[in-house]
Amino acid sequence: MNTQDHHHRGRPRPRLFRLIAAAGAAALTLTAGLATPLNPAPQQAQAKEGKKVLTVAVAQSVDSLSPFLASRLVSTSIHRLMYEYLTNYDPADNHAIPGLATKWEPSADKLTWTYTIRSNSKWSDGQQATAEDAAWTFNKMMTDEGAATANGSFVANFKKVSAPSATQLVIELKKPQATMAALDVPIVPKHVWEKVGDFTKFNNDKSFPIVGNGPFILTDYKADSYVRLKPNKSFWRGAPKFDELLFKYYKDGDAAVAALQKGEVSFVSGLTPAQSAALKTENNIKVNDAPGRRFYALATNPGAQAKNGKHFGDGAESLLNQKVRQALFMAIDRETLINKVFQGHAVEGEGYIPPRFSTYFWKPSSSQTLSYDPAKAAQLLDQAGYKKNGDGKRVEKNGKPINYRILCHATDPNDKAVGQYLKEWFGKLGIGVTLNCLDNVTDPWLAGTYDLAFDGWSVNPDPDFVLSIHTCAALPATPKDTGATDNFVCDKKYDELYDQQLAEYDTAKRADIVQQMESRLYDTGYMNVMAYPNAVEAYRTDQIKSIETMPKAAGNIYGQDGYWSWWSAVPAGSSGASSDGSSSTGVIIGIVAGVVVLAGAGVFFTMRRRSTAEDRE
Repeated sequence: MNTQDHHHRGRPRPRLFRLIAAAGAAALTLTAGLATPLNPAPQQAQAKEGKKVLTVAVAQSVDSLSPFLASRLVSTSIHRLMYEYLTNYDPADNHAIPGLATKWEPSADKLTWTYTIRSNSKWSDGQQATAEDAAWTFNKMMTDEGAATANGSFVANFKKVSAPSATQLVIELKKPQATMAALDVPIVPKHVWEKVGDFTKFNNDKSFPIVGNGPFILTDYKADSYVRLKPNKSFWRGAPKFDELLFKYYKDGDAAVAALQKGEVSFVSGLTPAQSAALKTENNIKVNDAPGRRFYALATNPGAQAKNGKHFGDGAESLLNQKVRQALFMAIDRETLINKVFQGHAVEGEGYIPPRFSTYFWKPSSSQTLSYDPAKAAQLLDQAGYKKNGDGKRVEKNGKPINYRILCHATDPNDKAVGQYLKEWFGKLGIGVTLNCLDNVTDPWLAGTYDLAFDGWSVNPDPDFVLSIHTCAALPATPKDTGATDNFVCDKKYDELYDQQLAEYDTAKRADIVQQMESRLYDTGYMNVMAYPNAVEAYRTDQIKSIETMPKAAGNIYGQDGYWSWWSAVPAGSSGASSDGSSSTGVIIGIVAGVVVLAGAGVFFTMRRRSTAEDRE
């Protein structure tokens, strides 16, 4: 199981963002029967006495149960189950559909947006969910930097948020913002959260059950062990069909697969090719292998820096040179990685956004492509002034042989396998490589004490967030602070394009700007996207009768832009649902009619989901 797929959800205000393992483990993978106080002697995932339990193995631990702080995919996925967002995404094609809001309308100048809040959503403690809860959530993020940690980018352009009535929310903008149909912020109950003092320290994990209005209610949690949820019987869209949903943490992928084989868990994601092949021959197990929503990349440290102009960390001086970065990328044989490491369960990487998101997908022109060419790579290094010494080693300006430290996720077999290839390929150029495989890559990443790093993000239907993490605004305020930045990129031309795309409502024009941004990222060489891995996951058909993928035709189950998979899942042996999961389709289609077409624009806004997510979400 691959734990690389990390997904952040919003571009937080730089000072307090807790960047998780920036590249960190996110494609939840899980593993098998660990004994816990909750389950001292785990046997079947299906509990005794007829209780239907859906047990999801995850390879990533929760960073925080506070939606104001959480960034990891496992955490943000759980928050989607606990809290409603203003809008959701149709599982068939990702277009925006009602969530807590039944409709949304812009003013003529698109600077004021009015959301109609549904009157049939209640908090799990019985109180009504209202527009005031939404207004309070956004206002708290606008006025408290701690509350803006995870999702601050959504409100950075907000001028004023108010709730004239229980069913009307009004958001006034400073300038146009193309993501208003995709404000992927969990709306929390004001009467509970207004009692919180320091939002940077409150993790929402001390009192259970946690009050929410989503399809599930979180009833119990133990760090690095499990998260337990039960159906919200009063959920307006209808209650989930399983009696319980259990996310169970496994550090070891093979153990998770073994647990699936024994029936101790219902579902596992992030499978390796060998695991997938083995499971395909098993009875009562279905493997889902579909185009993924994340990319797998090698990121450079272009010189860790803060907004105040201070540099920190100890990244290699040679990586400040664009020709060196491009040379490294020309030394990587993507085709070999796809065939040997991913064994066909991925496609070759090109632009920053996976081909699954066709509107924004970009590929370099033939003349622009940094294709595999070791001879050209060596030539670029020579031109940059990093020539070989008498021992055949290339040296830094200080005369020391170049030896790049590559941050690697200890739990990710892909990182280790790709790392061995990089050692060989870079070695032929006269460059040394040291793989630094750690359980926690967060600390060295944030400190800038790395040269290269394996990076992966779940990308959302709207690309704004994964684009924002390379802006100058995402840098930490000072070296002592942390920011939303992925790897300290700060490029003025890129920033100008970022601002343009955010303010562009025309989808085609915005897509063109986004593709220019991808081209810029590619040319500068800061990010080398090596592959777009498939979502490879499996579940037990003797426990799960049917479950919704997203997109419906060929999509993923884990880490969706919504809660469709776990909400739609039908227990084996149940009646009243077809085996293809179509039981939920009628509900979904019925909702689509409520989507508001933007006045004057005539198009749905399939804007930024939450954030992959991937992300990544």
